[in-house]
Amino acid sequence: MSDQDPIKEYPTDGVVVTWEPGRCRHARECVRGLPQVFDPQRRPWIDADAATAEDLVRVIDRCPSYALGYRTADGRARVAPTD
Repeated sequence: MSDQDPIKEYPTDGVVVTWEPGRCRHARECVRGLPQVFDPQRRPWIDADAATAEDLVRVIDRCPSYALGYRTADGRARVAPTD
């Protein structure tokens, strides 16, 4: 990820969804898992309010590139491993 690609945040009840555009490899796990949340034709393309925190966590955990992450209200987090 370059310094020009900031991490974007999408807060909702119980979780903040994060997205690092430079990491995305377009595996589409997110789009297949929660199409009502992750819609690449819409801007912004993530509507975190369209699913529960648990459903968001479940699908984001399948992102192979770690482009998607989260921080939950109960302290769980998914962040990209350091390179």
